Amino acid sequence: MSRRFPLALAAALGSGAAVNGVFMLISPANWYFAVPGVTTTGPFNQHFVRDIGLIFLLVAVAMLTGVVRPAARLPLWSAAALWLAGHALFHFWEVAVGICGTGALARDFPAVTLPAILTTALALWAWRDTARESRRPHSVEDARAAQG
Repeated sequence: MSRRFPLALAAALGSGAAVNGVFMLISPANWYFAVPGVTTTGPFNQHFVRDIGLIFLLVAVAMLTGVVRPAARLPLWSAAALWLAGHALFHFWEVAVGICGTGALARDFPAVTLPAILTTALALWAWRDTARESRRPHSVEDARAAQG
């Protein structure tokens, strides 16, 4: 697979996380009322919205740094995937215990579950790419030694 698509996807996910995080930090009340379903999860809490905004900025930095720094890609994208997957699983738990109806899963899919799935796929791609790169000769001498 070409590296172009995974890197473009990571850049898009990172950019989306950055926009969301900045929105949460700059205007938490507007974010709270603008995002579908958020108002059904509890009362507005400016501190909480801003805390989560900081996490989204961290995810953004991880994804965007991984685009430009291949050596850091695997740990950064794995950390982002871990948080996003935990966030998505928390949404599933809310449905399982009756806090939200099952319609919340479909409503939240584009902004919660899909980014978790895509970021996890990117972390797996980075793992495979890192393994592939570690087997490749990196110099003329390495290539000659590999040929025997």
